[in-house]
Amino acid sequence: MSLPVLPVDGRQSAAALTIQRGASRLLRQHGLAPVPEVTLPNGRRADLAAIGRKGEIWIVEIKSSVIDFQVDRKWPDYLGFCDRLFFAVGPDFPLTLLPEEAGVMVADAYGGTLLREAPEQKLAAPTRKVMTLHLARLAAARLHQAMDPEGAFGFGE
Repeated sequence: MSLPVLPVDGRQSAAALTIQRGASRLLRQHGLAPVPEVTLPNGRRADLAAIGRKGEIWIVEIKSSVIDFQVDRKWPDYLGFCDRLFFAVGPDFPLTLLPEEAGVMVADAYGGTLLREAPEQKLAAPTRKVMTLHLARLAAARLHQAMDPEGAFGFGE
């Protein structure tokens, strides 16, 4: 039986899924555990949220094209839910377009490179707890769904 690794809901382009794969591999190399497609407490949806060994939380906004970047200006709404915010783009993306307020990753289907560190802004303890619990429950629910695709799901998240 083939199990889905990442949730795909039809909104992600093939290019975005390729970047997501490479960025996820890069996050793992940096000791973080990534979770794709995470709805944040403010209702926004992060392309990737990751938690590190010490509880640090990174959010990665994937941009698969210049047009994708130009029409989607939600990224400032993610800043209140992470310690660091990054853009992940493909190798041909013009990096000069990306704002200095975020780090930069370049990724393809095989991995990625961290080109610019993101400024650190420590989360408040209550927000960190909410995000940590949310990521843990979401990852566990997705693992359960992959293991038991015909079972009952859902717990209000």
